[in-house]
Amino acid sequence: MLLAFYKPFDVLSQFTQEHPSHRTLAEFAFPPHVYAIGRLDRDSEGLLLLSDEARWNDRLLNPRHAHPRTYHAQVDGQITEDALKKLRSGIDLKDFHSLPCKAQRLDTEPDHPPRDPPIRVRKNIPTSWIELTLTEGKNRQVRRMTAAVGHPTLRLVRVSIGSLTLADLPLKPGQWRELTTAEQQKVLSA
Repeated sequence: MLLAFYKPFDVLSQFTQEHPSHRTLAEFAFPPHVYAIGRLDRDSEGLLLLSDEARWNDRLLNPRHAHPRTYHAQVDGQITEDALKKLRSGIDLKDFHSLPCKAQRLDTEPDHPPRDPPIRVRKNIPTSWIELTLTEGKNRQVRRMTAAVGHPTLRLVRVSIGSLTLADLPLKPGQWRELTTAEQQKVLSA
């Protein structure tokens, strides 16, 4: 079985609670024996897949498959074309050099549900939305990449895995459902 979940902000991508104040996947009544395929940081939102079948983990996370994942990131400041070019060519992040990725500015703010709590707003510093498509998934990679080009991430939403998008589902934060065979194929296609 393959499940799609719209992970809300401030939820860990694990079932075990390590601290009493941390929310986990355990509160969302998933079927027994499923586990998260990959992770979204506690402060990230969006599409997270869960399964009870190990084959999905290898197919979606093994770097040899170069499986795409797309994110919308709201960043500090007006993103420049120079910063986007740097993101596209890969960024040196000390412990690794990120692979080239797709990066583009979004001309309009995406229609994501409001975050609870909202991001901090500073009157004198505008924000921009960008879309990034990566084929690797290192720890806090998108946040580290945008910070390295001078535009720290304020909000991060994973909007697709393969060609399956949140808009295809449609789910609200905290909701999940089992994917159909056709939707599973979209997960595998790019």
